Amino acid sequence: MASRADQTKPTAAELADLSALADGTLDPARKADVEARIAASPELTSLYERERRVVDALHQARATERAPAALRAQIEAARPSGRARARRRFAYGGVAAAALAAVVLALVLALPSGTPGAPSVSDAAALAARGPVQAAPTPDPSMPAARLHQSVGDVYFPNWTSKFGWQAVGTRTDKLGGRTAITVYYRWKGDTIAYTIVHAPPLAEPSSAQASNWEGTQMRTLAINGRTVVTWRRAGDTCVLSGTGVKADELQKLAAWKVPADSH
Repeated sequence: MASRADQTKPTAAELADLSALADGTLDPARKADVEARIAASPELTSLYERERRVVDALHQARATERAPAALRAQIEAARPSGRARARRRFAYGGVAAAALAAVVLALVLALPSGTPGAPSVSDAAALAARGPVQAAPTPDPSMPAARLHQSVGDVYFPNWTSKFGWQAVGTRTDKLGGRTAITVYYRWKGDTIAYTIVHAPPLAEPSSAQASNWEGTQMRTLAINGRTVVTWRRAGDTCVLSGTGVKADELQKLAAWKVPADSH
């Protein structure tokens, strides 16, 4: 028989809705329903209040080139204790809002914000932590071995299954500073990576990242709190590929891959 804690713990879908409501990306038609569910649950209410503090800190951080000392202290104070984080990882399988907050805050502190008030690469990378909410895109009928039937503008999502083993397992769509941002999640051998494409105009590149060139693709790479982030530009859009426990050169190899001529 399931325990009372198991019966009342938030689901992954509820946590995704909570995050979307906190940052303003939730479908307005669902807002009243999600707010009612949060109000009826003390646990969800507590998580939502923490998430709102994180979102407020993000907005403040984007207005500066680097988070000031006062904001850093505020962010550090908002983090749950080590014991609380351990309890939530055990209770929610690592998908609690506290874990999302830790990823988002690490990205804010490590990446530059670009133009004041404008969305940054850190904002785009943080979308990955929300998780997929829709089914994975199917292969593109015109080029099934190389492309998925999903794109942002002129930039398509690759089908890496045959070449590299990474298979698309889910997707999500968000708005980032008025831009469309689509994230496709890929999985291989138990690891999951997220590939986000943010529509033009391009986001500011993180100047503190390591620059590299793979087969003509200029990219920047950062290791942040155990998560590797690779970003580059393509056709005026910003591409962000990230994962935990995945080596930088693996992500760079995926980022640089182009459709072979004989795939057409």
